[in-house]
Amino acid sequence: MIRLAVDAMGGDHAPEAMVAGAELARDQHQDLEILLFGDEQQLQAQLKDSTRIKIKPTTEMITMEDEPVRAVKGKRDSSIVQAALAVKNGAADALVSAGSTGALMVVGLLMIGRIKGIDRPGLTVTMPVIDNEIGFTMIDAGANADAKLDNIRQYATLGTFYAENVRKVKHPRVGLINNGSEADKGDIAHQKMHDMLVQMGENGEINFIGNIESRYLLNGVADVVVTDGFSGNVALKATEGSALAVINMLKTGIKTSGLRGKLGALLLKRPLQAIAKKMDYTRYGGAVLLGLQSPVIKGHGNSTAKMFKNCLDHAYEIASSGYTEAVKEYLLKSAVTKQATEK
Repeated sequence: MIRLAVDAMGGDHAPEAMVAGAELARDQHQDLEILLFGDEQQLQAQLKDSTRIKIKPTTEMITMEDEPVRAVKGKRDSSIVQAALAVKNGAADALVSAGSTGALMVVGLLMIGRIKGIDRPGLTVTMPVIDNEIGFTMIDAGANADAKLDNIRQYATLGTFYAENVRKVKHPRVGLINNGSEADKGDIAHQKMHDMLVQMGENGEINFIGNIESRYLLNGVADVVVTDGFSGNVALKATEGSALAVINMLKTGIKTSGLRGKLGALLLKRPLQAIAKKMDYTRYGGAVLLGLQSPVIKGHGNSTAKMFKNCLDHAYEIASSGYTEAVKEYLLKSAVTKQATEK
């Protein structure tokens, strides 16, 4: 049985969307149990079927306005803190929240803890590509803006294992976001990142294909896109914004094109729906904070029931994939090998 701890009070549409999403996910997976942390009265009022869904009462909640570290330390009975403690204590396999990103990162680092050998966890997102349904994985998408070389090395490893174990991509292609594809492009920091990743590729640790420009991301040029948190967050928001802009432009164009345009849109309804679905990044189920002892998944703050259900599906997928165990075993072997080599 896979158990997910849910911060049911986090998000713009909490707790309605979280409870409804939990029921949808529960119906999808017969070996899934969900623990809903939050205000008992509110959760009970929303819950229609308690089969494999348990309410865990809490008396506090952390809002977007709260300073994350202070709030986590001061509101010990908040829904997100208690959900994190359930994961830490082994009562749940993964943590899911659509609430404060800062608070989620704090509980992830301070309570659930890092995997030994990982200095800074990376926020990982899966984004759509034009010619397949798998998409590509980007790490880091905003957790660590001032990434060092060791962070990038670890992100390449985490991203590769994630693509292989969770996304089921064989021998995933790893690319580094840069302002050009040539090896000497970028500032000194990115040139050093490139050279280090080349070495990892030569050692057989990853399948590094070189620098990639962000304009090619949606073409599926790489399976795993490695970057520092600053560049990754900029690329992520630009990609999301572009996808939404294109869809909105199509809708506006159809509405303002008169009868002929509307008739044409009617004939193209299925292809247009397919395009909209393919470019919908929310179907991949939020972002994952990779590098922690257990999976931590961040849903969009404006998550609807369907979007939150996708987050829970994603958490279930990661928890049942053996991803965390595989990374721990690899890093342990790497550490032992390194110590032996140094001796």
